[in-house]
Amino acid sequence: MASADLRDELNCSICLNVYTDPVTLRCGHNFCWGCIVRVLDSQWGTGAYSCPECRQIFNKRPVLYKNVTLRSIVKHFQPPPGQKGKAEVICTYCLHCPVPAVKSCVLCEASLCGKHLKVHNKSPKHALSEPTTCLENRKCSTHNGILEYYCLKDEMCICVYCQVDGDHNGHQVQSLNEASEEKKENLTKVLETLTSKKKEAETKIQNLQERLKKEKAKAAKMKGNVNTLLTDLRKQMEDVERRVLSEISGQEKQVSVFILDQIQQLEIKKNHLSNNMGEIEELCKMTDPITVLQDPKCQNNWGQEDDEDLCDQKVEDTSGLDEDLIKKSIHQQVSNVTSHVNPWLFLLDPVDLSLDVNMAANNLCTSENLKTASLTYEDEEVPDCPERFPENEVLSTLSFSSGQHYWEVDTSDLGTWIFGVSYPRENGVYGASWTFQRNSNQCLAVHESNVVYFSCNSCCRKFGVYLAYEAGQLSIYQLGVPVRHLHTFTATFTKPLYAFFWSDSTDAVALEK
Repeated sequence: MASADLRDELNCSICLNVYTDPVTLRCGHNFCWGCIVRVLDSQWGTGAYSCPECRQIFNKRPVLYKNVTLRSIVKHFQPPPGQKGKAEVICTYCLHCPVPAVKSCVLCEASLCGKHLKVHNKSPKHALSEPTTCLENRKCSTHNGILEYYCLKDEMCICVYCQVDGDHNGHQVQSLNEASEEKKENLTKVLETLTSKKKEAETKIQNLQERLKKEKAKAAKMKGNVNTLLTDLRKQMEDVERRVLSEISGQEKQVSVFILDQIQQLEIKKNHLSNNMGEIEELCKMTDPITVLQDPKCQNNWGQEDDEDLCDQKVEDTSGLDEDLIKKSIHQQVSNVTSHVNPWLFLLDPVDLSLDVNMAANNLCTSENLKTASLTYEDEEVPDCPERFPENEVLSTLSFSSGQHYWEVDTSDLGTWIFGVSYPRENGVYGASWTFQRNSNQCLAVHESNVVYFSCNSCCRKFGVYLAYEAGQLSIYQLGVPVRHLHTFTATFTKPLYAFFWSDSTDAVALEK
């Protein structure tokens, strides 16, 4: 039994297994290197470290010292290389050095090497089994006999005495091996079911993780788009603020000039009245009546003329700043800003459009992914198609007959290009179209004979197209910083609309996704 006691002394108090890479703390207690490292890591941040065995406190993380002697002893209790992973049972009676056991006696609750097995009691009561350290689980707690059978009714292991004279008399029993194999078969079926459910759970987890990743990416994109939208709005509202403040300042200047002019005229009149009053006061102080009566300045209608002059110089009434005009100006300019900013432009995902090679003109070269088109001076070898455009033009494969849609176009730096939407070409006749185009240095929006000219930043090649079919709106945006609304067509759409492209440049016009 001394060997078994020695083996217990070689167990780590944390994992309860034989030491692996044993190390020693300053307090003298030994642990597996991996076990004590995990314990010390868990104590990080608590302000102190302690030994799991004696609870001695260390103010700093203790240094781990390799226990070379203990490591040499442990090697004798580890399984040989060929049996790595199997827990080796040691002979209970080999006191001086550990020797592997070949059998275990259930009655004696001891494990025996080959030498001690030869001298062991051969009585049937001393039932032998494969080497094990759990001998107490192999004996009947009632009859102290070896467990040899399995009672199907009570679902427990029993000895032969339990079957013959005990509580399990008359019950259906099986040998342990037979019952074990039958249980293994049932467990295998359960394992298959659980494995299937596990795989299903893993698939769902993977799908949810992918969905989470997509939703995060979508949220990040939407945040960026909303930030761009609101930045653009802030800049435009700042422009509105500057224009309105300038308008108020202009009105203030006009009113101020008018009021100052009235003040100046009244000051002149006031001075004239003051002079007349002084002359009258002097005459009133004279004592000689003849002088007063014969003074040429003394007139009976003096005060009356002054009153009439004062009436003639009456200040024109003015209401000051035109507040209603300012309010109308603010409302109009803010409406212009908000009416041209469409939140859907930034919240809708771009439509995945492809160019229709069956409709593309022979002098247009389309890319393999059907996203770009450019002019070529050699006709493409394409099959004849009655609906094919004669030159420079191509439509998308996808059409729109309802809903809201958005896509982006990357134009060329050179030549003339056109993009927009169009009804399909029927019987060789072009359908109606709503297009935005550049010709030389001019940009224009065209629908039939209606043409709108406006300036366009030539440095920006990228444009956004927003279609609201039921609302009958097609909006064109220049995707610079800030985003700029260029034009909105209004119409009543009655047929499917296709994205339309036209180019006379070898520099490709590309669809963006």
